[in-house]
Amino acid sequence: MKANLMRVLLIFVGLLFLLAAIWVWFALTWSYSSGERAGYVQKLSSKGWLCKTWEGEIAMVTMPGAIPEKFEFTVRDEAVARQINQLAGKRVVLHYEQYKFLPSSCFGDTEYFVEGVREVRESPPVAAPLNPALPQTPR
Repeated sequence: MKANLMRVLLIFVGLLFLLAAIWVWFALTWSYSSGERAGYVQKLSSKGWLCKTWEGEIAMVTMPGAIPEKFEFTVRDEAVARQINQLAGKRVVLHYEQYKFLPSSCFGDTEYFVEGVREVRESPPVAAPLNPALPQTPR
């Protein structure tokens, strides 16, 4: 009787462990959404007691003088974190994937994981002439 109870308990614990492993795999491989955000990198730092992740934020400014909206993100790839650090202070576009319902903050503090970054190279606006020449009409 005691042996059967132990066997049932071990099977139950094994099934719970298997379900948890499947959930973690599914949550980390299936992306809920993906997109891009543009702005200026305000901070990027490596955080965590046990699981170190790169956590950062960009300020997204829609128009001069407007209050910027902050977008917090996580970076898992060291190469992408180096790229973001090199582009600090410049306008960048971050490509991200959103992963919902992650089981632990060990994977990152946010649900937005940056996969790539590129610098925005804006060309200066072309100034219109102050006094455009009026077309000459023949007399």
